[in-house]
Amino acid sequence: MHLSAEYGHTAREIHESGLLVRAEVPVPLEPATGATMARNLGRMIMAFVDEWTSDRPDIVLLLGDRGEMLAGAIAAIHLNLPIVHVHGGERSGTVDEPVRHAISKLAHFHFVATQDSRERLIRMGERPEAVWVTGAPGLDGLVQLATLSRVALCEELGLDPERPVALMVFHPVLQEAEQAAGATRLILDSLCKQGMQVVAVMPNSDAGSAPIREELQARHGQHGVRVLTHLARSQFASWMAQCDVMVGNSSAGIIEAASFGTPVLNLGSRQYLRERNTNTVDAPLEHAALLDAFQLLLRRGRQPSLNVYGDGHTAERIADLLGSLTPTPDLLSKTNAY
Repeated sequence: MHLSAEYGHTAREIHESGLLVRAEVPVPLEPATGATMARNLGRMIMAFVDEWTSDRPDIVLLLGDRGEMLAGAIAAIHLNLPIVHVHGGERSGTVDEPVRHAISKLAHFHFVATQDSRERLIRMGERPEAVWVTGAPGLDGLVQLATLSRVALCEELGLDPERPVALMVFHPVLQEAEQAAGATRLILDSLCKQGMQVVAVMPNSDAGSAPIREELQARHGQHGVRVLTHLARSQFASWMAQCDVMVGNSSAGIIEAASFGTPVLNLGSRQYLRERNTNTVDAPLEHAALLDAFQLLLRRGRQPSLNVYGDGHTAERIADLLGSLTPTPDLLSKTNAY
């Protein structure tokens, strides 16, 4: 998605950050189906193998649970490259759950976000001495980035800062792709009935994304609904800090939003079983349940800015660990520890 204009061509932000980009691997994103996702795994594995054969890295660092990371892990382990996995050991729904654990089983070292995640990986057979709690890197510098005021954010989109605003990030669930359009309509209708203005960010490219995009595009500009392809990190952080409620099924609602105490309504199965902070309320994708959850969140308001996923100093820990890792032949010969 970083290389696609349809998703904001966010690769330019990576280049502008000063990071050295050795290669770019474009893959087709359409049609947005499970078959496309599966075929792209093969395309990425071949490209990663070619790149790492000609320009061999010391370590392959992978974050999260997307197919791109699984392709990286498969390529790296067959090239006998040490793999470090960030954010392993967590639980969730959809295809992310088994993909995340598959990456962990291919990885040699683990930098996890929480103590529960560490214990889960050890129960899965990972060596305790190769699993460290570092926190979630997405929290680093997040609060400091939220510099835009509510008035400035609303004025930019033509919204009324005196009226409640919901930040909506709703991604497709592979196993529920056929229900994506109806779920999107339900969320938007429920928000509008509550008198909420809506700032909606376009979904990722997973199977079922096309109907979500179509529903959002059809509502853009109506009844206080604004749809954006992409928000820069500082804008996204500012919206999380300033919105009255965050709605959808993004991991940002589960992990990052708690650092602002933002009320979060998590919907459906995508983040099923992830560790929760006190700012999150879960609801099924049903009209009555949505309305009840909205009322509960608005009554409770903002919560203390405490976050089980870390303290915002993860990068320092990861950098120190990367500098001290010793990928011995014993560790590279990956076996379960149990």
